[in-house]
Amino acid sequence: MFYHVVTMQLTEAADAQFHRKVETYAQRVRSECSGIVHYHYCRNVAARAQGYTYVVAGVFESSEMHDRYQVSPAHQEMKTYMMPFIADMVVFDSDPVADSAAEG
Repeated sequence: MFYHVVTMQLTEAADAQFHRKVETYAQRVRSECSGIVHYHYCRNVAARAQGYTYVVAGVFESSEMHDRYQVSPAHQEMKTYMMPFIADMVVFDSDPVADSAAEG
């Protein structure tokens, strides 16, 4: 498994139409990209979110499937649309199996 989580601080321009369009892109990613176990765009309700109020969370079968997703047209178009609305973001990528093997 490979985990990919993007937490975002959005600008005030990110209105209801923005969120609907991003969810449409997320649906497209789920239908067009192979190797996705879970992929979700949602609100971050953590009390300690520090302004990072929205998240794209993905779980992929492998790091190779994540790499394919990164260059897919669906993801590239989603990213291009979203970037002007993102004030800041933090990305978390991890392959827990590979990390455990490297530590062991």
